[in-house]
Amino acid sequence: MPRPNDQRVRFLFLNVGHFVDHLFMLIFAKAAYSAGIGFGLARDGAYAEMIPYGVPALLLFGAGAPVAAHFADKWNRNGMICVFFIGIGLASIATSFATSPLEIAAGLAAIGMFASIYHPVGIAMVVEGGGKVGWRLGANGVWGNMGVAAAPLITGIVLAEYDWRLAFVLPGVLSILIGLGFLTFVRAGRMRPPESCPREKALVGFAPGWQRALLSLGLVTAAGGFVFGAMTFIIPRMFEVSMPGISVDVAVTGGLAAIVYGVAAWAQLGVGRIIDKRRIKPVLLCIALGQPVLIGVMATQSDYGLLFASMLAMAFVFGQIPITDAVLSRYVPDVWRAKVLSVKFMLNLVIGALALIAARTILAAGGGFDTLMVVLAMAAGLVFLSALLLPAQVGGEAEAVPVSA
Repeated sequence: MPRPNDQRVRFLFLNVGHFVDHLFMLIFAKAAYSAGIGFGLARDGAYAEMIPYGVPALLLFGAGAPVAAHFADKWNRNGMICVFFIGIGLASIATSFATSPLEIAAGLAAIGMFASIYHPVGIAMVVEGGGKVGWRLGANGVWGNMGVAAAPLITGIVLAEYDWRLAFVLPGVLSILIGLGFLTFVRAGRMRPPESCPREKALVGFAPGWQRALLSLGLVTAAGGFVFGAMTFIIPRMFEVSMPGISVDVAVTGGLAAIVYGVAAWAQLGVGRIIDKRRIKPVLLCIALGQPVLIGVMATQSDYGLLFASMLAMAFVFGQIPITDAVLSRYVPDVWRAKVLSVKFMLNLVIGALALIAARTILAAGGGFDTLMVVLAMAAGLVFLSALLLPAQVGGEAEAVPVSA
């Protein structure tokens, strides 16, 4: 029988899942250089040479989302989250046994495949029931970006004391244990979704204007995915190169990257609260406008100036995340959400993978991180232009949702 606090435990597991998802996808971002040195690559080119081996993981991270959504709809969402926790843990442990760049690429691809489960399935579970969707998405987003923050911190500490292999083993074991705990919770019958609020019950079909809304979200997702994918991957290494006045130690720079991601993540919670009460389009336009400005500033900074500019830029990048999912939840009924979310995340993450290829090309050509930041600022400008297409009437929870046949 369900207990009074079951919904809190359910939400906690979903939040931990978001943390785990982003943690595993960014272990390699910090470990790539050390792994390349371990495989015998030259020190001055090891990082750029290793980046392409992470691309298959990001492609599967996105491309696997529709498959995950299909199985979640045909089987059940709880079962897919169990597969996510245990599968990604086993894949991470397997990656630690790689003896060549190709083998580590295969291991990372397996991580990406299991990681693809969380967003279409977990986010659909987070918004179930309606209510204060913005707040829940914001809180869940904070957990996800704490995973982004924890990846360079944990990996940097492990690299400083041990090697890159252990950086994959330890999180892998922990994820498997969490998965077993989640499975126990499900088998006890305590993983039921919350009751739907009146607004959620009213949304039995796609709300009027959904075509324009989804077009805007698709364009925002594509441009935002390029920015997010590159920024979350390159900042740890950028700090190693561009902060000589502070430190070049992998543990210290990893810790600084973790601080940037960790502090910036809280922007999602604030944005989530705002969009529950205010119209979404003006909020999205403000968030989108700040990104190209602050990313452009990053191109001109080093040491503490870079640290501060990076924190502000990432706050705006992260702050955008709950907005698109909240808009989607207000136009798309629950029965279609996993499928639509899967397409959104596939687009976001595949574009993110292309961002890594672009980053590698720029860095390998000697363009440097300043040039890369200028390119990302231009991409961020497209987020603002895409947001202009969003219907103006979409607003906070207080608004009624018209029912379409």
